[in-house]
Amino acid sequence: MYLFSTNHYIEILPNLWSGFLFTLLITITGVAIGFVLGAVFGLMRLSKVKIIYGIATVYVELVRGTPLLVQIFFIYFGLSDFMNINLDKLTASIIAIAANAGAYIAEIVRGAVQSVDKGQTEAGRSLGLSSRQTMRYIIWPQALRRMIPPLGNQFIISLKDTSLFSAIAVTDLMYKGRQYASSTFADFESYIMVAIFYLIITIPSMLILRQYERRFERE
Repeated sequence: MYLFSTNHYIEILPNLWSGFLFTLLITITGVAIGFVLGAVFGLMRLSKVKIIYGIATVYVELVRGTPLLVQIFFIYFGLSDFMNINLDKLTASIIAIAANAGAYIAEIVRGAVQSVDKGQTEAGRSLGLSSRQTMRYIIWPQALRRMIPPLGNQFIISLKDTSLFSAIAVTDLMYKGRQYASSTFADFESYIMVAIFYLIITIPSMLILRQYERRFERE
């Protein structure tokens, strides 16, 4: 029979806090790099040049068509063997999140840009702006505003996906929880606390996104 005790909940906090900070580091850095990749490849997916479009499409479809866990193993183990380099776990984790998020963000960018009324492009050209200037000053600001809700959702997804990095012993939130559970056999307390730490970020983020979406719909 399970006996309730607060001791484990208190003892696990320092371990989970360090893992939580590590998880945030991986997520924020990875998604930030992923946004840059997504913006580049998303715009490439809009290109009329077949080679550019093809490169972006291959990247997006390969990443979106394979599990993140496979990508983690490929980057950490596969690339190390193939390129004869030793990636540390933090670097491999950030690369994996960035590459994975970048593919999904590329589709977010592509969809947001295409959702802007074509009349905006015509208006920019009528003002004498080049295609690049029209994109920079007219299309992109409007598209960026529409990207915010799905980008927020992608951040939440990437945050939860970091739990997979415990498979390569990255000392993130999930790994710290598993480590404490295996040493104390307090599985229930460990994973309840891990879930709470994830919810501390995900629930406020979802509430903020909903508020933004409602405001956007009113405007």
